[in-house]
Amino acid sequence: MPGFARLHCADGFGFGFVRMKTRATIVASALFFFLAVAIAVAFALKPMTLTPPSVPVPASLFGMHIHYMVTPKGNDRLTPWPSVQVPAWRLWDARVTWPDIEPNKGQWRFENLDRSVELAEAHHTDVLLTLGLTPRWASARPQEPSGYAPGYAAEPTDIEDWRTFVRTVATRYKGRIHAYEIWNEPNVKRFWTGSIDQLVTLTREASIIIHSIDPQAVVVSPPATGFPGIKWLPEFLSKGGQYVDAIGYHFYLTPKPPEATLQLVDAIKKVMSENGAQDKPLWDTEAGWLPPAQIEPELGAAYLARSYIVLWADGVQRFYWYAWDNHTSVALRTTENDNQTMTPAGQAFATIQNWLVGARMDWCKTDTDQTWQCQLNRDGTLQWIVWNPDRTGPFTIPRSWNAKNVTPLIGDSRRLSGSSLDVGPTPLLVTASSR
Repeated sequence: MPGFARLHCADGFGFGFVRMKTRATIVASALFFFLAVAIAVAFALKPMTLTPPSVPVPASLFGMHIHYMVTPKGNDRLTPWPSVQVPAWRLWDARVTWPDIEPNKGQWRFENLDRSVELAEAHHTDVLLTLGLTPRWASARPQEPSGYAPGYAAEPTDIEDWRTFVRTVATRYKGRIHAYEIWNEPNVKRFWTGSIDQLVTLTREASIIIHSIDPQAVVVSPPATGFPGIKWLPEFLSKGGQYVDAIGYHFYLTPKPPEATLQLVDAIKKVMSENGAQDKPLWDTEAGWLPPAQIEPELGAAYLARSYIVLWADGVQRFYWYAWDNHTSVALRTTENDNQTMTPAGQAFATIQNWLVGARMDWCKTDTDQTWQCQLNRDGTLQWIVWNPDRTGPFTIPRSWNAKNVTPLIGDSRRLSGSSLDVGPTPLLVTASSR
């Protein structure tokens, strides 16, 4: 859920400012601050090389949130199925939480989830269902405020109610829902007010039940969010990491550019390694750009495409964009108000799939000018994606590329007319001649 991301959109370093009492303290603090900024800038400008997974990019990398496919927002019409491929769909903010499915003890309402799963199957889309929020009748603190209705962020009073809910859902959708995520952003109080130990218990019980019913189903860990989640994750993994098949995280860093995510991804991978989870896949199950950021449409398309590129290059195996048809709590839209007409970012979601799916990414690196270059290998044909997040300027194409064509993110391919091309924030696809 995007609300928390707004709380940490100013920077990623956690610098705080306090009232200083002496001139010496002010000077010392200022020197420390500027030194830290200088180090951060130097780190950002240092050329880097990423080693992507050795397998071809799978379609499942490209996840999406769609909120109003089954239940409309107010008097609006339902969102039509997107005209682009949606290989993976995370069901959150889609009226399919525990309170939606079991509003009263033993009263089951599967209409929304049934219809969502039917739509996903009709379009060959893989479903990730987030098992989260406690209905008030089951809540340990039914009057406690939450990001939704009172009581929803608390743990259930009776663990047997949770077991019954998970067992009922897993049995009904065996072989149809292939992945289950436990809760949403548990390091944010508006979503979870219980303890880590209590969440480990919910995760353990859900994992045991789901795997006993559907051994092929993937159980995803509770996804913390942002830089604050780094402090939350180690305790959960040390106590409950063995119960999950994949590690979920929300890599929100509004308003920073996509490349800034790499610092957070690397920090999470370090936590995973320190807690014995280094061999589990890492999924970004929700991220995008949120208010108060203001992003022009063309730059928005570039941000979306670059997000999928750099996340895959740094080892993230799935990324669920937030969100296709949300226009009130996002700063970067993929559709217009009709939830159907695609913005440049929506078009980029289709283009970047065409560029990546089925190709192996050999490497992804920056040069001293911070121009990114990522080499793709598609059945022996080499391609390169290039962009520069900071400026637009000439880029000399290496002669070894034997490059012949260039394709913009939005637009038609054209023949290269020389040995260089202008490269800026929007990625370009450079293709070698056929061999």
